[in-house]
Amino acid sequence: MSLDLSTNILIVDDYKTMLRIIRNLLKQIGFENVEEATDGSDALAKLKARDFGLVISDWNMAPMTGLELLTAVRADARLKSIPFIMITAESKTENVIAAKQAGVSNYIVKPFNAETLADKIGKVFAHA
Repeated sequence: MSLDLSTNILIVDDYKTMLRIIRNLLKQIGFENVEEATDGSDALAKLKARDFGLVISDWNMAPMTGLELLTAVRADARLKSIPFIMITAESKTENVIAAKQAGVSNYIVKPFNAETLADKIGKVFAHA
């Protein structure tokens, strides 16, 4: 799977400002097809409704966390191969390990810039 700027990307965060920041960073990289979800259950409904080529999700959300969303995506036969990047404010080792065990494609610690995001997305698609 190669990096295609027309890929549909779902960004998930319960903080509207963060959604706007991620959308703007993706736009700087060249991605235009970006949809937003404000929590894990909203994201799961959107993932089931249409095709996405990448999910970028915050870890810390309620009622459904990013890790719970990742677990649900990986457990769904139709969704399980979607690249999934987790964003977190904490780089705690146990969080990284939990995300890796749940099948995360890559991991970004806040704050980050367009260059970091582009690098992580590039690595995800290089391995896909």
